[in-house]
Amino acid sequence: MKRRFIYFLVATSLVTAGCSSDFLDPVRNTNVITSEDIANNVNVNPALVEGSLNGIGSLLIEPAGITGTRHYDLGQKGVDIWLDMLSGDMALSANSYGWYQNTANLVSTVDFSREENSIIWRYYYKVVNMSSNIILSFGGNDAVPTTPEARHLLGQAKAYRAYAYFYLTQIFQRAYDPSQPILPYNDGEVRIASKVPASQIYDLIENDLLDAIDLLDGFTPSSKQQINQNIAKGLLAYTYAAMGNYTDAKVYSDEIINSGAYPLTTTGQLAFPGAGSGFSNVNTPSWMWGYDITTEMGHQLLNWWGQVDYYTYSYQWAGDRKTIDTGLLALIPAGDVRRTQFGTTGTTNRMPINKFFDAGRTAGGQQIVTTDYIFMRVDEFYLLSAEAAAKSGDDAAAKARLKEFMANRLTGGSAAVDAYVDPLSGSNLKQAIYNQTRIEFWGEGKSYLALKRNQATVTRGTNHVFRPNQSFAYDIDEMSFQIPQVEMDNNPSITGQN
Repeated sequence: MKRRFIYFLVATSLVTAGCSSDFLDPVRNTNVITSEDIANNVNVNPALVEGSLNGIGSLLIEPAGITGTRHYDLGQKGVDIWLDMLSGDMALSANSYGWYQNTANLVSTVDFSREENSIIWRYYYKVVNMSSNIILSFGGNDAVPTTPEARHLLGQAKAYRAYAYFYLTQIFQRAYDPSQPILPYNDGEVRIASKVPASQIYDLIENDLLDAIDLLDGFTPSSKQQINQNIAKGLLAYTYAAMGNYTDAKVYSDEIINSGAYPLTTTGQLAFPGAGSGFSNVNTPSWMWGYDITTEMGHQLLNWWGQVDYYTYSYQWAGDRKTIDTGLLALIPAGDVRRTQFGTTGTTNRMPINKFFDAGRTAGGQQIVTTDYIFMRVDEFYLLSAEAAAKSGDDAAAKARLKEFMANRLTGGSAAVDAYVDPLSGSNLKQAIYNQTRIEFWGEGKSYLALKRNQATVTRGTNHVFRPNQSFAYDIDEMSFQIPQVEMDNNPSITGQN
């Protein structure tokens, strides 16, 4: 790890140094390695950029990685909490410490001075900039590495950049409109400080992911922390679905499923006391992308688990209660194993005590966090495939995928699944798939993406501290974050919110 960290510092500083005025001099400074040197030698020594790539992966899970102090600054999983709250499916049902009150009350999303906007913006643009520097070190966007290791590193960098830009489009644009200027642009070779049309950002995302899929062919990662070809396909499927291109969203979803690389999450893994939690161990076979959290990392109070797990010593146990929305809970039938994921009485009522839990199951017991982070699992693409088929008018294909998915969830076997799925068609089928997406991925940061894709209106249940029983359409101002004040103040090329 120390070797890789050194490479991270070296590679990052070298790419930056390569742009300084020293390199405009007629006589080249031979004592300094430039980004051109790296590009010329990266095929021989890919470790020159490997550390930078690992640095991006670490940023995804780093506590307070942007602010250094704030207890809701938690990388991707911190963003997941904000998005789950914005979707309305995660209710802040007790507010003892105040970390999430401005998001739950829909204040942060209409006030660009609020810190949440800045954390999200800086986090994703840090990933964009680091990825673009790595891509530049290979020779730019059209580089063709000559060794397998170099191809795999470049493929991961392109996938990371696409991942970051995809989330930026979802969070900072109210609704998909390809002509609307939305974000600054950086592909490593071209940097545009003003907002460019959404179509330009989506083109970059698509091209990066298509390149990544090609570059990652044959790559076997050493851990699920690393992005492989199927993860890139998953990101591309999400991108196409957000654009309304359901034909290609289904193609890539089906390719992931048909690869046979990942089985569906089993009934036992879905809820305690099954055969093992499917939500705390990166080695769960259905997980595609995740991170092994170890004792050595020293994650304690500042951690996603502390915000959602009653059995971890932190905010969920101490009084900032995150629970399932009462309206969403009511959509889960009694014979569905996922209903048992949530507590039913007392302090833990509606908490995910049987979905996200430390194995010790002692209230506030886990102090050094070793439960793992999940970013993507194969179950997502069964439902995305079904959604894409239904929205393309292919009800038969949608129902077939939905039946495959529901087989592990409903008691009563195939008869119960048939009784649920067979009567569905048209708009009722689309609504059922959307409901299943919300139920299945509660707490995993996916509901907001589905809200946008389905152009839905969310009505909050009775257990929200803020705004209970109120309804919010997906494209109103409150339902997307704001370009932060720090960016507006320091970048004169940006004017106006989206």
